[in-house]
Amino acid sequence: MAKVQDYYETLGVPRTATQKDISSAFRKLARKYHPDLNAGDKQAEARFKEISEAHEVLNDPKKRKLYDEFGSNWASAQAAGVQPGAGGSRRGGGGFRTESDPRVQYRTVTPEEVDDIFGGGAGGDFGDIFGSIFGGGRGRQQPLADADLPIEVSLAEVYRGTSRTVELPGGRRVEVKVPPGVKEGTVLRVPGLRARVQLAPDPVFSREGKDIRVAVPVPLRVALQGGEVAAPSLKGGQVKFTVPAETQNGTKIRLRGLGLPDPRGGAAGDMYAEIRVQLPVPMDERTRKWAAEQPS
Repeated sequence: MAKVQDYYETLGVPRTATQKDISSAFRKLARKYHPDLNAGDKQAEARFKEISEAHEVLNDPKKRKLYDEFGSNWASAQAAGVQPGAGGSRRGGGGFRTESDPRVQYRTVTPEEVDDIFGGGAGGDFGDIFGSIFGGGRGRQQPLADADLPIEVSLAEVYRGTSRTVELPGGRRVEVKVPPGVKEGTVLRVPGLRARVQLAPDPVFSREGKDIRVAVPVPLRVALQGGEVAAPSLKGGQVKFTVPAETQNGTKIRLRGLGLPDPRGGAAGDMYAEIRVQLPVPMDERTRKWAAEQPS
């Protein structure tokens, strides 16, 4: 059996991590493994997808609680309408202990343990059990309303278009195709599911409609005299462009057609390279003298 991803382990945080810790860990790893910064590296791309998936779940308090209770089956629990905290350990005298009870310790059960508990070796299936609890059992299942689930995608995936496979109650899997240029908040409909698009934070680019923005470091000499520099691109790799002489720090240079595609087939957006002038450090004596002679 393939190893199931542990979202806490993926982000390198303990199960007691705060939301701030989770966001900080994600940003650090995203900067390291982002596809635009590791062009052609399939391992980095796969790692970035794992990081994004883990962040999508752990950064949402409700999803995180479901994940802590149901492990990799959290999405099925959510689709079935289970509320976080609905589970628990029975007391000897009836009722349930709550998470605040200091005598109770919680942990995520592995798929292997689930098989052992519910007779997986004899052909049992956790999805079947889940369906019988929330769908009325085999032979008399009641129709469930379409599940409404968020799916998180990276900006690079929005540029190319992508897909997600989502598991619904009963073990049924459906593929959701995410078209290029899709807007955040768009609801993608497939049988049994309404998938709402969420955009993952990007360590390099920011989005404004179809346009994207990126900060580009430029040496002081190039900013003064003009010259060619390179900026990262959502296509992968880098794109070169010319910085005019005497360009001020913070200037935005428009690179036409390098933004996001139009989901309706119109013109693509633009990329705006925001100039970040870099001072020479350490500053040599000649430059220091020149700077001292300039008017304030």
